[in-house]
Amino acid sequence: MNKQKKVVVGISGGVDSAVSACLLVEQGYTVTGLNIKVLDSFEESPTLQLSPLIISDHPDYQIPVFTLNLSSKFRDDVIRYFQDDYLDGRTPNPCMVCNKKIKWFGLFEGLKLLDADFVATGHFAATAFIDGRYRLYKGADSEKDQSYFLWMLSQSDLAKTIFPLGKLTKPEVRKLAHSFEVRAAEKKESQEICFVPQDDYCSYLAGAIPGLADKVAGGEIVDEKGNVIGKHRGYPFYTIGQRRGLGVSSKEPLYVTSLDKEHNRIQVGKKSSMESTTLIASGLNLIGLEKLDVPIEASGKIRYRDKETLCTIEPLDNNSAHIVFNTPKNAVSTGQAAVFYRDSEVICGGFITRIINTPQQ
Repeated sequence: MNKQKKVVVGISGGVDSAVSACLLVEQGYTVTGLNIKVLDSFEESPTLQLSPLIISDHPDYQIPVFTLNLSSKFRDDVIRYFQDDYLDGRTPNPCMVCNKKIKWFGLFEGLKLLDADFVATGHFAATAFIDGRYRLYKGADSEKDQSYFLWMLSQSDLAKTIFPLGKLTKPEVRKLAHSFEVRAAEKKESQEICFVPQDDYCSYLAGAIPGLADKVAGGEIVDEKGNVIGKHRGYPFYTIGQRRGLGVSSKEPLYVTSLDKEHNRIQVGKKSSMESTTLIASGLNLIGLEKLDVPIEASGKIRYRDKETLCTIEPLDNNSAHIVFNTPKNAVSTGQAAVFYRDSEVICGGFITRIINTPQQ
């Protein structure tokens, strides 16, 4: 039934995207792969180039794969954002920004150039069209669910997107990979940011921004009362909740509780000082909601591996919301995303732009 429908599948070189492509072939789609290049060169090509990449040794799943070079756009929209957020004392999440501004942008460019009907990726998530809206859901594998990273997708994005792995677990994907003779069947997953070697963002920032390390070195470390208790290497090289590498001694463990860009100062405190119940989320993207004009109840998380907790979402002006969690969240960081759910459905998400209060202990 899908024989006349054309799908462009994002091919990363890993097992998930390859299995997604094979599943779509089995479902009768005409499938073309698209490998988006982001770190190849300073030049950017808006045209598709045929790639030698082969995803499977089985003759039924040998689809054509093209490449699209978006290196310049990646530097502007992801790397620059990453650097700017750290310089502004925030904690960026480049993968979720890359999904929206690079992966889906590139896939839709491929869709237009190849005259396709849909795009697809190997994310563990699912979609449906219910009550006049395209819905986004968690993947069936709770350990691999990637819906948190997809909160920026619009209704028009979701209308043309297929997630073939939504109902599968990772072990099931591995098993299918072998049956499809996928070359990446046993390839290990990378947990690192693609442009940050060894996931060492401090060394990356110091090397990528000439003079940064010298400019910010020697700032003050202060305790919760404002007393200076040490010196640090520069506020961009610390994140909220960090414990190791502070260079100060204390009777109890100390954690970074706030970053002061203006004075190049970091504040440290005990673990309980990092607990917050209230924040402002901005740049809201409504997925499961047509509008947000009254307070609603939901469950939310403030980072990918965070545990969802009940909260109230109260609308504010300028596409923002006041969020109050029923129980405190630990190490809330501006720059990260707050994503909200009802059961398995993503209803909305936004960037954490302000942390309102820290309970007194």
